[in-house]
Amino acid sequence: MFVLEDNSVFQRMTTNSGSSVAEISTNRKVLLIFLRHLACIFCREALKDIHKIQANLNKQSTDVVFVHMADSQVADEVFEGYNLSHIQHISDVNKEHYKAFGLVKGDFRQLFGFKSFFGMGRATLKGNRAGSNVIGDPHQMPGVFLIKDSKVINYFIYNSVGDYPDYMKIVKNGK
Repeated sequence: MFVLEDNSVFQRMTTNSGSSVAEISTNRKVLLIFLRHLACIFCREALKDIHKIQANLNKQSTDVVFVHMADSQVADEVFEGYNLSHIQHISDVNKEHYKAFGLVKGDFRQLFGFKSFFGMGRATLKGNRAGSNVIGDPHQMPGVFLIKDSKVINYFIYNSVGDYPDYMKIVKNGK
């Protein structure tokens, strides 16, 4: 079970539009997606997947907020390439929010193990490719948290970078 040590982190998490996750989560659920580096094939797979399900997320009264380790302008360009320029995001270059949510650097198995290579095959077959410039920490593990009223109501912690979260299941099973 995941327990967040300090719920005030939601006040400090300010998006590119100036809203805090605390504010957004009072009206709607927030699917807070911590991405790996923006050139990562799995990050790009996540962006493509979110693009495909955004109408369904909206029907579930859920907004997506990405957390990334890039400059906001760089992230804007990447998200625009996936028709996600309207999605709010948080630049966390120093990884303070990653740390607050207990997201750590991956070990060798998590980054290069069987599940990672299997996942890379899956992502590649879906038409995803890794970018040429690593934007962020390539060892950082990702995570997904469903937030409502500044509380984590569901989550998915990656055991391997090749894991594949079911975003809609995370939202529908949030309590």
